Amino acid sequence: MSKTIFITGASRGFGKLWAGALLQRGDKVVATARNLSALDDLVAQYGDNILPLQLDVNDRSAGFAAIAKAKEHFGSIDVLINNAGYGLFGTIEEATEKDARDQMETNFFGLLWLSQAVLPIMRAQGHGHIIQLSSVLGLISRPVLGLYAASKFAVEGLSESLAAEVKGFGIKVSLIEPAGFDTEWGGSSATRTAAIAAYDEVKASYEAGIPPDFRGVAGGTIAALLKLIDSENPPLRLLLGKYAHLLVKREYENRNAVWDGWLETTLAAQGK
Repeated sequence: MSKTIFITGASRGFGKLWAGALLQRGDKVVATARNLSALDDLVAQYGDNILPLQLDVNDRSAGFAAIAKAKEHFGSIDVLINNAGYGLFGTIEEATEKDARDQMETNFFGLLWLSQAVLPIMRAQGHGHIIQLSSVLGLISRPVLGLYAASKFAVEGLSESLAAEVKGFGIKVSLIEPAGFDTEWGGSSATRTAAIAAYDEVKASYEAGIPPDFRGVAGGTIAALLKLIDSENPPLRLLLGKYAHLLVKREYENRNAVWDGWLETTLAAQGK
């Protein structure tokens, strides 16, 4: 059975790729972008099955209006994919107030506003699936991407609570956590801080530590997304890519070792 799927950031990258795959299999797609011309090819190919909407996810009222228009047009919204976002490259000291606020506005608040907007519709339907595009950097962090990781850590905490709050309404929540893929995320879609020379070595070390096969093929994620959407019992978290699994598993093994090493101190802090 076809579904109606609302996806943000559909002009390129995962958003464009996934929108095309969903349309190809017969789903109805509400595709949002800041520049609607980027969706012309999908509109020409799929006609009435796609509703392109211009949207800046940072605009809360515009997000609510887009959700309402989608519901009016197709009659329901079965899945919301909060895909819009971008990467901010730079060290913590380098980030300006604008850098930091802009990163949180898009990656966190934009996702929050659309989640809030769709919930009354999904509650009334008695079903729905909210899929948040997080990142492996929502579970671990690395130098040079601290502000980006902070925005995704926030998405993780928000979505875990949301999942518990809406489960009784028949609404499911999933976090997609990719590692690196061959999208424009690290290139034309990214922004970068003004450099401070003192951090040149830190940045060089970070770049040197990236394995040559780190970036997966974006097309390989399509089957995973479709399986997630079609699952009757989708996971709260879905890692995408071999390095996502490797890095998270290694990090949590290290964390557990440290926590166990400090267990006596931890328990003593209880005070009784």
